[in-house]
Amino acid sequence: MKYLGVLIFCMLFFSCAGKPPENIGLHKNQLTNCPKSPNCVASQAEDADHSIAPFEYKGEKKAAFTKLKKVIASLDGMTIVTENDQYLHIECKSAIMGFVDDLEFYFPDEKTIQVRSASRLGYSDFGVNRKRVEQLRKLFLMDI
Repeated sequence: MKYLGVLIFCMLFFSCAGKPPENIGLHKNQLTNCPKSPNCVASQAEDADHSIAPFEYKGEKKAAFTKLKKVIASLDGMTIVTENDQYLHIECKSAIMGFVDDLEFYFPDEKTIQVRSASRLGYSDFGVNRKRVEQLRKLFLMDI
């Protein structure tokens, strides 16, 4: 009986996925704005605390899209949820606690990829979303 309590605690404690946000995706060719909390970064953000540079590329949009998908596939815990010719939505699950963050990429017609990464739960992410985007940028710019 005492193990049942431990099991229930672990299930609740380690089940930190949260519900997918209802406002995810493109809205008038923009990714959703970040909330006021510091657990989000976005290249289309207007304030310095949430702002991060978009990805830039040379060549064809289709090649950049394929390359970014290859980078994402090379990393653990990332699952593509939505994909079309101009948009990617990825769920990023942390290895230990099972927290899920939402990572989005928007490919407008120019040689730029807009990006947004946000935690589903909590207030602070201790810089995890910013670090993730910068890691992906570094890998994207490399020849893999």
